[in-house]
Amino acid sequence: MAAARPALGRVLPGSSMLFLCDMQEKFRHVVYFRQIVSVAARMLKVARLLSVPTVLTEQYPQGLGPTVPELGAQGLQPYSKTCFSMVPAVQQELDARPQLRSVLLCGVETQACIPPWPPSFLAGVVLTSLRPQQTALDLLDRGLQVHVVVDACTSRSQVDRLVALSRLRQSGAFLSTSEGLIFQLVGDATHPQFKEIQKLVKEPSPDSGLLGLFQDQNPLFR
Repeated sequence: MAAARPALGRVLPGSSMLFLCDMQEKFRHVVYFRQIVSVAARMLKVARLLSVPTVLTEQYPQGLGPTVPELGAQGLQPYSKTCFSMVPAVQQELDARPQLRSVLLCGVETQACIPPWPPSFLAGVVLTSLRPQQTALDLLDRGLQVHVVVDACTSRSQVDRLVALSRLRQSGAFLSTSEGLIFQLVGDATHPQFKEIQKLVKEPSPDSGLLGLFQDQNPLFR
């Protein structure tokens, strides 16, 4: 198999990994949460069909609750964390895959300042940035390609969402849609799993407000 060229942002099942970041009960109020979980669930189904390894994290689950069941991640053992990046929690998973080139990132980009966290923990929360953003920067720093699944990420504030996507693009991450990544992963209509994957993408992704972020030649994306 030919190696993927980093500048092109190609994704191949044998050198990719899916990251599912902090889609937990206490974040249900976040704008477009239901829609992004639906898309992330589809990405997880595709990852399983194509044997793409997947990691799941939960931010301070004692206070923010477990992963929502509709993600369909019941077979995954979540990594509990307090760090605002996924990378320290899943370090062993990364180290165990020297062939890894690309990470597909889904999750909640909300700023981490939602009760009921202990006062001692909340004292440091004001200065936090967005968790998938922190994760992506850490992964980029390791020399990995990062594909932010834009229709599977959101934030409490759509301003934060817009600026985070722009910031990640500036830093070298690829902004991709779930369907675009799915078809890159499957590669060919003759793939033995293509018919099953075709069923998953038959309906378009639900609207998660992306057109409002990208329209009118937004200067952050020029």
